[in-house]
Amino acid sequence: MVLAAFLVSLLLFLAAAAFTTVRGFGLYRHARRVGGAFETELSAFEERTARTEELLARAESSSRDLEAALARLRMSQARLQVLRSALESSQDRVRWLRAFLPL
Repeated sequence: MVLAAFLVSLLLFLAAAAFTTVRGFGLYRHARRVGGAFETELSAFEERTARTEELLARAESSSRDLEAALARLRMSQARLQVLRSALESSQDRVRWLRAFLPL
């Protein structure tokens, strides 16, 4: 009787060990597959992040260049305004000479 109970318990133990081993290998293979997918996605994410950082750096550089060009444009516009006002004032001063010049 004890021997039969021992054999039944041994058989149940071996069946449980086999079941657990098969399920453990399945879990291991699934974890490797998921890990590979995560690794692929993480590497793609890192590439996109690096590309975004590069584009942001370029945008920042372009923004600085644009600010410098805008400052130069404002200075040029101010000079142009000074030259226009000087031209208008000189034209006003010599406008009376037009009566004597043949055009």
